[in-house]
Amino acid sequence: MLFRISHDTLGQVKVPQSAYYDAQTQRAVENFPISGLRLPRGFIRAQGIIKASAATANAAVGALDKRISQAIVQACEEVIDGKWDEHFVVDAFQAGAGTSQNMNANEVIANRANELLGGQRGEFSPVHPNDHVNMAQSTNDTIHVAINISTVEAMKEKLLPALNGLIKSLSAKAEEFNPIIKSGRTHLQDAVPIRMGQEFGGYAATLVTCEFNIRSTLHTLYSIGLGGNAVGTGINAHPQYAERAINEIALRTGYPFKKPRNRFSFMQNTLGAIQVSHTLKELAIHLIKISSDIRLLGSGPRTGLAELTLPAVQPGSSIMPGKVNPVIPEMLYMVCAQVIGNDATITTSGLGSQLEINVMMPVIAYNVLQSIEILANGMNIFREKCVDGLVANEENCLYYVENSLALATSLNPAIGYEKAAQVAKKAYAEGKSVREVAEIVTNLSDDELEKLLDPKLLV
Repeated sequence: MLFRISHDTLGQVKVPQSAYYDAQTQRAVENFPISGLRLPRGFIRAQGIIKASAATANAAVGALDKRISQAIVQACEEVIDGKWDEHFVVDAFQAGAGTSQNMNANEVIANRANELLGGQRGEFSPVHPNDHVNMAQSTNDTIHVAINISTVEAMKEKLLPALNGLIKSLSAKAEEFNPIIKSGRTHLQDAVPIRMGQEFGGYAATLVTCEFNIRSTLHTLYSIGLGGNAVGTGINAHPQYAERAINEIALRTGYPFKKPRNRFSFMQNTLGAIQVSHTLKELAIHLIKISSDIRLLGSGPRTGLAELTLPAVQPGSSIMPGKVNPVIPEMLYMVCAQVIGNDATITTSGLGSQLEINVMMPVIAYNVLQSIEILANGMNIFREKCVDGLVANEENCLYYVENSLALATSLNPAIGYEKAAQVAKKAYAEGKSVREVAEIVTNLSDDELEKLLDPKLLV
C-alpha cells in the first residue's frame, strides 16, 4: 500500500495514498480497532446532508466563498449518494461524542472538494476540513443532528412501512380465520372458546398501538439544534446560519425539521433517540409474543397443538429426516432480543449526558439505527415467509374446543360454579367430554345443553 504524509495539530500522520479521509481519521483508525462495526449508510448520508446544508447556509450569509461552497456541496452530494462510503472507516466505538466521525466526514468532503477544484488530497487547500467544511459547526451539534435525520429517514422509509405491512397481513388473517372457533388458553391450560380471527385481530390491534407510539416520537426527532455549535450558544456562526441550514435540511430530506424550542436542551440530551428506542423495545416485546404464539399454535405436526400450519421454508434438522422447524418466528425472536439489548445500551448511554453534551452519541446512533434496520427486515420476512402463508387446521381446532374442560364455564348460569367445577373434574378423571358428563349429572335437557355448550354461542 502506498502512503502520503499528512498532518494535524498533533503532528505528521501516515495516511493511505488512496484514502479520501486524512490525518485525524487515521488516528482514530489506529486508536479504536475495537469491533469492525461502522455507523451505517443512513448515518453517513445524514452527515452529507448536514455538511451540504451548512455550506449552502454559510455561502448565503456571506461567510463562505461561493466557489468553495459549490465544491463542498458537490462533494457532499456524492457522500449522500453513497459514493465514498468505504472511506468512512471509524469504528462505532470511538472518541466521545463522535469527534472522529465528524472529522471523517469533514476530511472526506474537503479532499474530494479539493479534487473538484483541481487540488490534491491531503493538501487542505483551497478547502480546509475544519475552516470550511466544518464552518459554524461542532461535533456536538452535527452528530446529534445526524442521529435525528438518519433515524427519521429509517423510521419513515423502512420501519413504519414494514410495520404497516405486517398489520395488514395480520388483519387479513383475522378476517380469513374468523369463522374458525378454537379453544382459548390461559396459563397454557384450557380456557373458554375464542375465534381464531379474534386472536389474530388482537395481534393486529396491538401492533396498531405500537405504530401510534412510534409515530408519536417523530415530533421530538424533527427538532434539531444545528447551529448550537459546541455548547448551544452558536459561537462563530452567523445569526442567520442556523435557520437557513435547518431549512435546507428540511428541503433536502422532505421532512419538517425545525429549530428546537430550547437549543441548550437539545445539546444536553439525546431525548429523541431514547424515546424511539423505548418504543422499539415495546414493539419487540409484542412481536416476540405474536411470533411465539404462532410458533406454539403451529407446534407438531403430530405431537403439538397443530392448530396452524406454517409455511415450510427449509429443512429443519441435520439428523431428523423430514423435520421442518418454525425458523421464521425463531428469527424474529432473535431480532427482538437484540433490539431489547440495544435499548439497554441506549438507556445506559443516555446517562452519558453530562453538562452540555452526551459523549455516548456514536453508540446511541449505532444501536438505534441497527434496531430500526433489523426490525424492519425481520417484520418483512416474518410477513412474507410466515404470516401470509399461514393455514388454519380447522379439524384440530374443533377437536380441542369440543374436548376443552373450560366448556364447563358456560354451565355456571344454569347449575352454579361449584357444580360446574364437579362436572369438569369428573370429565377429566374419566376421560370424557363436559357434554357427556353434564348429560348424566345435571337435570338439564338436551336442548338446554345444546344451547349452553354450543361453541358458536360462546364467542
